[in-house]
Parts: sequence; structure tokens; C-alpha cells
Amino acid sequence: MPNRKRTAALATAAALAGAAVWTAAPAAMAEVVDVNYSCKTPIGDKSAVSPIDIKGVKSGSGYKITMSWQKGVSSSPVELGAGSMKPSATIKLGGADSGTLAVTGPANQAAIPENTPIKINDLSGTYTPKKTGKVTFTAGILTIKALGTTTTCTPTNSPGPSLTLDVTASSGGNSGGSGGSGSGGSGDSGGSGGALPQTGPEDSAIALGTLGGTVLLAGAAGVLWLTRRNQPR
Repeated sequence: MPNRKRTAALATAAALAGAAVWTAAPAAMAEVVDVNYSCKTPIGDKSAVSPIDIKGVKSGSGYKITMSWQKGVSSSPVELGAGSMKPSATIKLGGADSGTLAVTGPANQAAIPENTPIKINDLSGTYTPKKTGKVTFTAGILTIKALGTTTTCTPTNSPGPSLTLDVTASSGGNSGGSGGSGSGGSGDSGGSGGALPQTGPEDSAIALGTLGGTVLLAGAAGVLWLTRRNQPR
């Protein structure tokens, strides 16, 4: 009977250890943030508010960052033909990193009628961590180029971060510190709609699952050793 109780206790401890490994997995936090843009256009100043969603998906040694606008911003007094409007933007980095990340995307696939809010396509770029820790991603300046003109939209309400990632430096750097990182990417990114970003790379989940399994196996080995040791000779 004592051996059975000891076996049950060890099995429970191993299971709890495995659960602790899973709960320690890196997390990401996201929030759709309303950004109040003040736009300098060729025909004067305009303003617009759009909820901004930023997603982060593990890609190789970095992350694919996608920025989505849920409402249109600015407008044009003339129709913008297909392919005539090219957007780009910056995302401010904070927390363990600093600087900006450039995100780009495709030109408009369909014509945009005159005096209609311009819907910005999803913009994306690749962020490669140079520091270890929690990094925040906040909407920065939006630039719209169309028909030989440039419109610049700047956030005026000091928006909070739309995404926070717990990252590890690809080069093994220490936590904290400054230094901008990341580069522009293509615009064939995921859609908008306020969904929270996909969090937690698949390879990390597999690694954590393997570690949890190792803890359980180690506990089982201890149970077998104690059971055999207590058998009468």
C-alpha cells in the first residue's frame, strides 16, 4: 500500500510539472486600437479614425507583422483607378526594442470612387528580434501615394500598442536596450476584422510538448526505480 501511494504521488507531481511547462509558454497580447489620423493631403488637411489591428506570426528567425485598417482613411476628389494608389506605413517598436518597422502592401486592385474613404490594403513587413523581452508594436505614420501626389497621415491621439510579443533575439542578445530593427515586406498578408493575432509559433509548441513529455517520462522512471527498489529480494 505505501508503494502505491508513493507511485500515485510521483505521477501527480510529474503531471503538474508538465502542466507548468505548458503555462510558461511565450504569450502575445493584442488589442484593436482606434487611431486618430491627421492627414496632410494635396487639397488640405483631413482627419479620420480607424481601428488598427496588428498581427504577428512566427516566420523563420523572425515574425511576419501584418497591419490592418478596419475603416477607410482620407479620400480623393477624383476617382483613383486600379493600381494608382500605393500605401505604406511605419510601426513604432517599444519595450525591449525601439525604432520603426516599415510595412508595405500592394496597390489598390479596384478603382476607388471620388470622395470615398480610401480603404488601405493590409500592409506587412518582417521583424527580426535583436533583443530578448517583450516588444510592443504601435501604429505609426501612414503614407498614401496616388496620381503623383503624397498624403501623409499621422496619429494624433497617442494610441497604445496593438500588439505585444515576447521575443528572443535571433543572435542571442541580452534583454532590454534600443536599436530599431525589421524591414519592409510584401503585402499579400492576412485579412483584417479585429481578430487577435496568431500567437505562439508552432515550433515552440512542439518543443514545449517535447519538454513536457520528457518531464513525465522522468517521473515515470523514478516511479519504476522506487517500485523495484522496494520489492523483496
